[in-house]
Amino acid sequence: MWIVVLCMAPIVFALLAYYVPALGLRPGETSNYGQLVNPQRPTPPAEQLGLTTLDGKPFDLASLHGKWVLATADQGACPESCVEKLFILRNSHASQGKNVDRVTRIWFITDNAEIPQIVQDAYVGTVFVRADPAKLATYLPTNTVTSAGASVAETLAQPMWVIDPLGNLMLEFPPDDGTAPQERGPRVRKDISKLIYNSRIG
Repeated sequence: MWIVVLCMAPIVFALLAYYVPALGLRPGETSNYGQLVNPQRPTPPAEQLGLTTLDGKPFDLASLHGKWVLATADQGACPESCVEKLFILRNSHASQGKNVDRVTRIWFITDNAEIPQIVQDAYVGTVFVRADPAKLATYLPTNTVTSAGASVAETLAQPMWVIDPLGNLMLEFPPDDGTAPQERGPRVRKDISKLIYNSRIG
């Protein structure tokens, strides 16, 4: 009987922790920096997003399926806040070691402004595509943004996102709250590393 009790105890404990939160057995906080997108959003058809490459050719986001996609959106002039996001995502990508080939990056450019050559040179490897902010906003959530009165493009310029290899938008990183990139970057990198390490896809 004691052997049966000992074998059953972990199972009973786990069931109580999961189904009876009032007991306080379930952890109350999560360790992730990003916010899970719930429900996940599948990649819309190419004609719905209307993305184009820098030379004006249609671009299908589904062409990136099979990789973890680190995404950001901003105006072509790329102010300092834009550069910071590109920097964080580039470094998060580069730090994945043997998993680096499982990841790619995309920048949704929300206007027709010319991209500074210095930015293009610094972020070689990032997929640059132009997007209509109104169409892009139907796909990219901005649940972590609280600024009132901002335009659609200004709102989209604040978070960063992760799209999984199946094409599902599944994680949103919050806007810059004044934290230095040297502190914010590692928090983003840690989330991405955990996703990729624990994933069997991509």
